[in-house]
Amino acid sequence: MTLTPELDPFKLAKALSGKHLIGGKLVPAGCGEVFEVDNPATGEIIGTAAFGTKEDVDIAVISAKAAQKDWAKQSARARGKLVAECGRVLSAHVEELGRLVALETGKALRTESRVEAGVLADMFTFFGGLGSELKGETIPFNPDMLTVTVREPVGVVGCIIPWNVPLLLMAMKAAAALVAGNSVVVKSAEEAPLTVLRVAEIMNTVLPPGLFNMLSGFGPECGAPLVEHPDVKKVTFTGSVETGRIVYKAAAEKLIPVTLELGGKSPMIVCADADMDQAVAGALAGMRFTRQGQSCTASSRLFVHESIHDEFVAKVKAKVDAMVMGDPLDEKTDIGTIVSDGQLERVRSYIKIGEETKGATKHVCSALPTDPKLAKGRFVQPVIFTGMKNSDRLCQEEIFGPVCAVIKWSDYEDVLAQANDSEYGLAASIWTRDFKLAMDATKRLEAGFVQVNQNLVVQPGLSYGGVKTSGIGKEASLESMLEHFTHKKTIIFNMK
Repeated sequence: MTLTPELDPFKLAKALSGKHLIGGKLVPAGCGEVFEVDNPATGEIIGTAAFGTKEDVDIAVISAKAAQKDWAKQSARARGKLVAECGRVLSAHVEELGRLVALETGKALRTESRVEAGVLADMFTFFGGLGSELKGETIPFNPDMLTVTVREPVGVVGCIIPWNVPLLLMAMKAAAALVAGNSVVVKSAEEAPLTVLRVAEIMNTVLPPGLFNMLSGFGPECGAPLVEHPDVKKVTFTGSVETGRIVYKAAAEKLIPVTLELGGKSPMIVCADADMDQAVAGALAGMRFTRQGQSCTASSRLFVHESIHDEFVAKVKAKVDAMVMGDPLDEKTDIGTIVSDGQLERVRSYIKIGEETKGATKHVCSALPTDPKLAKGRFVQPVIFTGMKNSDRLCQEEIFGPVCAVIKWSDYEDVLAQANDSEYGLAASIWTRDFKLAMDATKRLEAGFVQVNQNLVVQPGLSYGGVKTSGIGKEASLESMLEHFTHKKTIIFNMK
């Protein structure tokens, strides 16, 4: 069966309302309840999502467990071909998925949502090509023995994803798990369930039924039962540190492996000799202003050398001022909305904290939309705070919004110490023409993803994951597939 792309996101949202995808079929929640999904740009209710409970988790895991047995028997290359075919089919739905994710998350279509939908398809294509890399080893243990290792799937994988980039983060987890021979149960974020559900529906036109299941719901009623289910043999989670600790504890009770991609407070160090225009562009990209700062890797701590500080801040502000805030579905829009009322309140509370911080100066950027239809939208202007100290709350706590703290520095050793003075260690970047200094910084920055003179987002094939409280394990790479979605079995043949 082939699904025709539906380019009207409002129509598509209604068609998907109130459903999970279990065993290859769209089905209502067992309890019969739903919760509302709204458009963050207007506050309008666009549809509903199925209210998942332990009953739905049980059915989905049973379906996944049954499907996984036959899936694991296929050759790795055969599995890879089907996962790559999912990528090909999803690529025909990029515009549709981009529009739908823009509608339910408030991320601008042109600058964010369409791009994410494209990377979703690319991620499945990338992992689909890695089937042949599920290799074992021969070990020279004893001349009279043939000793080998093989990679085997772990079984049913529970994937719990957030709302900020739901398609990309789902793909990083599910594609690797599937190629490795596992089945998947995805629990979507309650703020953004509909696009992930559509992806599941599309993928189930390619994959055997039961292999890829998707549930919507809230953490206590749906997420916790998924992690705790005895037949879920691996959990991969992206979200807050607080929830990550809960997931980790529950998984530890079962002694199953977990992958955790948690928060960040990423430093961006701009040296006196940096290419000014390149670094300004890097700050815009790194801070994820077009995603309203809603990114774990956002460069929300900008360390700028005192000799270029004022010029750098002025140029960054001018660039953000030129960005258009508006309807996420409008091609003219650069910056959309905050995803939920709770997140909007959180961002505003941190702006107030910044305003009350001694020595800090607030620089408000861009302009709120004037369209009356957007009057109830969750728009917030990006804010740059200067005069900050690394010990200030805005420099230590993850805000997950368009709030950037700029810290002036003069001593290289001191700025490295400040950059590392954080509980987080997800990403970092340094901007300089001095290759020797850059090499030194990359060795000493305490982060899992370090870049020089660029701020790329996660890419297929680049190992991605943090240290300290930013998480455990890697994603988006061959390494992640091998180490986190298979276990190694040692086999010895006595040749005497």
